[in-house]
Amino acid sequence: MRMTRKRKPRATFTAPDTQPAAAPANAEVFSFGDPVPVLDRREILEYLECWRNGRWYEPPVHFGGLSKTFRASPHHSSAIYFKANILASTLEPHSAFRRETCLKMAVDFLTFGNAYAERLDSVTGKLLGTRHALAKYTRRGVEPGRYYFIPSAGQEHQFQDGTVCHLMQPDINQEVYGLPEYLAALNSAWLNEAATLFRRKYYLNGSHAGFVMYVTDPLQDETYVDDIRKAMKEAKGPGNFRNLFVYAPGGKKDGMQIIPVSEVAARDDFFNIKNVSRDDVLAAHRVPPQLMGLVPSNSGGFGTPISAAKVFARNELEPLQAKFMEINEWIGQEVVKFKPYTIPGEGGE
Repeated sequence: MRMTRKRKPRATFTAPDTQPAAAPANAEVFSFGDPVPVLDRREILEYLECWRNGRWYEPPVHFGGLSKTFRASPHHSSAIYFKANILASTLEPHSAFRRETCLKMAVDFLTFGNAYAERLDSVTGKLLGTRHALAKYTRRGVEPGRYYFIPSAGQEHQFQDGTVCHLMQPDINQEVYGLPEYLAALNSAWLNEAATLFRRKYYLNGSHAGFVMYVTDPLQDETYVDDIRKAMKEAKGPGNFRNLFVYAPGGKKDGMQIIPVSEVAARDDFFNIKNVSRDDVLAAHRVPPQLMGLVPSNSGGFGTPISAAKVFARNELEPLQAKFMEINEWIGQEVVKFKPYTIPGEGGE
């Protein structure tokens, strides 16, 4: 049973403004400006059901947002490419299902939870091959077996009925579209991106203090104070920290102190945020870290890559291969066939 409702007006997606607003007269000197995330996050999970416009169903999540989030975190996109490349490398190519088609469909399936293959027949009805259809723009029609390709408004293309094979990752709320498995890790991927943007803005800002030079011992010649101020003022440049000089004669136990303001201000737990968000993303994709080229932070390491590759092949690759072999049942002949994933020197065990 499909859960559907009539389509409601949809929020318009607008890119965030990359130009910072003019600061008021009494604003602080230290300012990051507007960060530039990959998308406005409030729009990515805007549906609970599959809305329909009379001809096709809309996806339950914003596919445009998922496509932009694809590049929000290096571990997110790398895990998807890793699985897709391994799957395509184990394919035994067929004239009706090429390795290129397999790779494109795998990236779509792992990114959107949906993959589409269009059947190409001759005028006599003989199978000529299959062609990949971009999941981001393919929509399931209200009529059974009907699909549409919607690259932009006013450019709808209706596939011939019964010529599109739809592979989907099951969803617990509806059965019109599939959804990817990593949705629970989206906030971690966005946090990883936000931490990186914050650190980039911090070092490119150039309007904050690097350190405070605090002098309390009185100097015999006051011109030394002016010379120090001038030297520190001329030392700054674009993107450099702005250092401060404070002269308070007659003062404290330490005659001269260097106070690293930037070190205190930058202590935003950057490395812990990056590591924790990375682990969340990899857990959602279930890709062993040693297969992703990550360097262990402890002396024990991650374990041997060969053992991790064997577990990955059994737990992740084989189910993915089985999903793509459903194309054979739809076409009526064996055009999708995979060979076992073997590691050189291990005898394929």
